[in-house]
Amino acid sequence: MRSLDIAATGMLAQQLNVDVISNNIANMNTTGYKRQRAEFQDLLYQNLRRVGSASSEAGTVLPSGIQLGVGVKPAAVYRMTGQGALSITDNPLDLAINGQGYFQVQLPSGETAYSRAGTFQISADGEVVTADGYMVQPGITIPSNAIGVSVNSSGQISVNIDGQIVDQIVGQLELATFPNPPGLDAVGKNLFLETTASGQASTGTPGSAGYGSIEQGALEAANVDVVTEITNLIRAQRAYEMNSRVIQAADEMMSSVAQLR
Repeated sequence: MRSLDIAATGMLAQQLNVDVISNNIANMNTTGYKRQRAEFQDLLYQNLRRVGSASSEAGTVLPSGIQLGVGVKPAAVYRMTGQGALSITDNPLDLAINGQGYFQVQLPSGETAYSRAGTFQISADGEVVTADGYMVQPGITIPSNAIGVSVNSSGQISVNIDGQIVDQIVGQLELATFPNPPGLDAVGKNLFLETTASGQASTGTPGSAGYGSIEQGALEAANVDVVTEITNLIRAQRAYEMNSRVIQAADEMMSSVAQLR
């Protein structure tokens, strides 16, 4: 019975759906996290009677045929890159992007990664780094005698030096944008890598056309809506149960046939 295999593909699909939903819920407090959504496609169809084929020698054709589907398959896990809410922290090195763009981070391998998480700190050498010690690009060094750090909406970083009246500009942040942000490769630690699907990065000054602005003393929260995720979880659970009931019904039908005398 085809229904056994078809329902099995449905159960596997809903398992993946629950995996994606659970990851969204687990990361609901992860800075800069972007929720994901599982997408599915129907599998190939078996044509027992092809639509449009000749039904007689007089040239009549079938207005409809007999096509039996063989189930469902995962097509993609799509990342929703919508803006998350901004949470005020009052930490001068907490930076949030309000709009499009990613911070650029240099990995130990020399490769450039991209992130929406602006939880930055200062290293022992005075460099602005991520929580893992990766340097934020372009490299910015805060003088050891600085008593205050200011970042304006355009990403310009200035420091207040003890004994000086005018703040000193020490660097300029740049943001990177991509033609297809969902095509970025997530590698963990709130970092993404450029891929062929994402397209090449374009860098620019925050606040300019096509780039978001910088909010100092704030962090971007995950764009996960708990109510929506719980609703999706219930729907996935119900779909899984329905597919399991199909398998149970098919098994009972086969048992009935086996018991015929």
